[in-house]
Parts: sequence; C-alpha cells; structure tokens
Amino acid sequence: MFAVMKTGGKQYRVTPGDVLRVEKLAADAGETVQFNDILMVGGDSVTVGSPMVSGAAVQAAVIDQIKGDKVIHFVKRRRKHSSKRTKGHRQHLTLLRVTEILETGADASGVKAAIGAGSAPDAATVETPAPVKEAAKVKETAPVLPDAATEGSRPDNLLAEARGGQPDDLKKIKGVGPKLEGVLHEIGVFHFDQIAAWGPEDVAYMNDRLSFKGRIERDNWIEKATELAAEKE
Repeated sequence: MFAVMKTGGKQYRVTPGDVLRVEKLAADAGETVQFNDILMVGGDSVTVGSPMVSGAAVQAAVIDQIKGDKVIHFVKRRRKHSSKRTKGHRQHLTLLRVTEILETGADASGVKAAIGAGSAPDAATVETPAPVKEAAKVKETAPVLPDAATEGSRPDNLLAEARGGQPDDLKKIKGVGPKLEGVLHEIGVFHFDQIAAWGPEDVAYMNDRLSFKGRIERDNWIEKATELAAEKE
C-alpha cells in the first residue's frame, strides 16, 4: 500500500517503513504524528482525493530534528559598485519513519496531527485571556500629549477639531504638503492664526513632534501664517 501526502508545501509518495525528511514539525523525537492531507491512497484499488481523501491518513514516528545541507547564496551587483554578498543557509527538517497508512478512520485514531513548527497553535489549545474591563470613554478635548522627552512646551492653542469644521489650507505655507498637513491636523493645528501665535518654546515642541529640525524657521512658517491669517480677516 502507498499514499501520496502533503506537508510543508510538498508532496511525498510513501509506503510503510519509508524514512523521509520533511519541513520541520512541532514534535519531539520518539513521538508519533499523523498527516491528514492525503491526496491519494493506493493498494488493491486506487483512491484519488478531491482534493483530499476523506478519512485517510499517514502515521509516522519522529526520529530526530535535523538540518539539511548548507546552501550558499552568492549575489553580485555588477552595476552597483561591484557589491558582493554571500549567505549560507541550512534548512531545519524533521526525520520521520512511516509506520502506518490508514485508508479510513483517521479522525478516531487518537494520534496528534502533524503541525509545522511555524504554524499557529490549534484553536482548541489557545487559552482565552480574561476579559479586560473597558476603560470609560472620555470626550476628547485636545490631542494626545507627547512623551515627556519632547523638547519645548506644548502650544496652548491646539484644537481637537477645526473651527466650524473648516480648516485653513495649510499647504499655502512653504514646505507643507498634503502629508505634513495631515500630521499637523493630528497634532491639533488647523488654522493659520495658531501657527502665527507660536513662540520659541512652541516651535521647539513642533519641530520635535514633526521629526525635523529648523524647517519652521527656515521656511518662515510664522511670518507666512501671519500674512495668510491677516488676509482671511
């Protein structure tokens, strides 16, 4: 009797007594595991699955956890300063001996299923964490404060949302694009007059929050925001 089974993305034709190497399984030496993805079972007659043969399985004893032969991977980039890179790899494998092929009754065999070492644990074995009490919802009145390591002091004119639901077009300020405008909105800056009112400590704070140094001064944000705020009036 033979069977064609699938494990680790590969297919193997096996018979009782065969020794084979497969992708690493979550099992120790001496354990017996069962492969339930059977594509074909052959003997006096041949049964082909669609795609798997229902109730069929292959059982095998784990001999050892081993490593495959070393594979050398060499890359040379001829047009990138002649860079070279050599990497070695040895695949983790499990050495098995096939003990039995079941045509039917795999569900009642009592042998644990073969699971890859990188697979998620079976849902039945995962402990459900204790429920966590939901924190009371607090109405947001201002953006979340940064870490204490942030330089400068937080401007006191930050807003939770634009006045009247209509923010100013901050992209009119040099150096502010759509992405940076979105970041400013997240911090709580929506209007020209907010930027125009910044002092040195506010500028230091915003430089740190926006992950750059000197752009506000270099691109004259405060002067430009003052002009744009005056035009609105």
